[in-house]
Amino acid sequence: MAERTLFERIIARELPSEIVYEDERFIAIRDIAPKAPIHLLVIPKKVTARVDEITGAAEMGELWLTAVKVARQHAQDYRLVVNCGAGGGQVVFHTHIHVLAGWENGPDSDT
Repeated sequence: MAERTLFERIIARELPSEIVYEDERFIAIRDIAPKAPIHLLVIPKKVTARVDEITGAAEMGELWLTAVKVARQHAQDYRLVVNCGAGGGQVVFHTHIHVLAGWENGPDSDT
């Protein structure tokens, strides 16, 4: 049996996390090492290691629509980011979308 991912353990409430959104298919949490004033992770409860493993249009669409919904609940302007594979910066191999926001003058500003 494969070891469960960090996100599976958060979904199962085995590990603490600040949950900002949850429904039957997705959970969104605050990142513990934020790269922006607002840094959330939108995570499907169904496990795929990488976003490019999702082959169904409806499943992919629901993931992105949920990420937009969560982002809009927390910021007017935002950035959605997906790291795909170790070479793309992915650290936790359970599909997730980063919601980054909260800069006053954009992500390249000092605030």
